[in-house]
Amino acid sequence: MASRIIVRIELTPPAKDALNDLTDKAGMTQVALLSRLVEWFSHQSDMIQASVLGQYPAEIEQDIAKMILKRMASGKKED
Repeated sequence: MASRIIVRIELTPPAKDALNDLTDKAGMTQVALLSRLVEWFSHQSDMIQASVLGQYPAEIEQDIAKMILKRMASGKKED
């Protein structure tokens, strides 16, 4: 069996409800779903990670989204 590391997270009640809905729809455990999300997120570019984490000012969110889509369409990888 592959080695595992256990991490504890804290969720708000709405986030926990959303997690329950997602795991029910996917037919997965919470651990499996969250592990896949973290794995996916860690492989994204810095620009996408910053966007997902809400690190861009609200005034430029639309511009950032367009820039990300343009870069993704061109096939360029931005780290």
